[in-house]
Amino acid sequence: MDKRVILIVLDGVGIGALPDAAEFGDTGAHTLGNIYKARGELNIPNLYSLGLGNIENSGLPKLLESEIIGCYGRAIEVTKAKDTTSGHWELMSLIMEKPFRTYPNGFPKEVMEAFEQRIGRGTLGNYAASGTEIINVLGDEHVATGKPIVYTSADSVFQVAAHEDVIPVEELYRICEAAREIMMGDNLIGRVIARPFTGTSGAYVRTERRKDFSLKPLGRTALDGMVVQGYDTFGIGKVRDIFAHRGVMREDHTTNNHDGIEAIIRMIKGADRHMIFANLVDFDSLYGHRNDVEGFAKALEYFDSRLPEIMGALYPEDLLIITADHGCDPTHPSTDHTREYIPLLAYCKTMKKGVDLGTRSSFADVGVTCFAHICNKKWSPGVSFLDEMKNE
Repeated sequence: MDKRVILIVLDGVGIGALPDAAEFGDTGAHTLGNIYKARGELNIPNLYSLGLGNIENSGLPKLLESEIIGCYGRAIEVTKAKDTTSGHWELMSLIMEKPFRTYPNGFPKEVMEAFEQRIGRGTLGNYAASGTEIINVLGDEHVATGKPIVYTSADSVFQVAAHEDVIPVEELYRICEAAREIMMGDNLIGRVIARPFTGTSGAYVRTERRKDFSLKPLGRTALDGMVVQGYDTFGIGKVRDIFAHRGVMREDHTTNNHDGIEAIIRMIKGADRHMIFANLVDFDSLYGHRNDVEGFAKALEYFDSRLPEIMGALYPEDLLIITADHGCDPTHPSTDHTREYIPLLAYCKTMKKGVDLGTRSSFADVGVTCFAHICNKKWSPGVSFLDEMKNE
């Protein structure tokens, strides 16, 4: 059987502020450490057994080296950003020299005028906000006027929210396509996101018909390389959207952690994919952005409780990598992403245990390691840690 990689991104699960975090307003950010500190415990024995607590400055309990069954480390993001797209692209060995633009004070007048002219409607909002909060603040006015709600965050996003009974979802998607065409060139952003919702005044709720309008990667990725070499790639969650369907041949577009984990296990047991690349979004979208420490902690504990099923389904040569794309510290004063190291846990039944992989110089080390394991060839940029794990 061909070698496979199962790469799981725990969206927003950072492990300590990067040296330049102050430039992003993220001094003191530490998603995992601060959750543990605020709560006093985290019941995640399986992640600890892979070495999570032994990562440098983890802020978590350590195990003896003899108790660790995985390899562990952390990685620095080279791209000067903390958004989802940049993080995932760098994980697949595409480092952006110029990051996507962000609009923490809202979008410029000329952008909004062009957008409103294209869609034939006025808009509401146009400021940085939590998506669940802004629909309850502006939802009644939106329902009364038919004007879509536009908002952003510290992430490089242009988000458009609309009630499904006011603006049908397919029309909302067309509105977002117009925004995607406008937010190019000097206004280049990572994603335009459709955010449909339902409900009544004071009780509006987002639906799972969200859709991301991304850019094709601005350079080659390790996923592209795998496809060229004839290997199958499969995305779970929003992965395929993040890469605008390039380099990700098929997908299961799950929208929550439970369904994502079920899909991961199903794909591992299916044994017909070489690269299984999953994003579990709830940590970030449901808890980090809402400053919900308890919810975040319980989501970590739920993932940990399912980890034995994931690991039990692995074939001997399968390489499991668990990491993140940025931080989203729920204890931080803001509700935005946080500029952090990402944890790096790697496990293969036939490889070494207890190896400290140290601090990797870029997220790209993940992608080149995936490529090396599947294709038995080198990819760049990035430095593979595969040889550090091998027994020979």
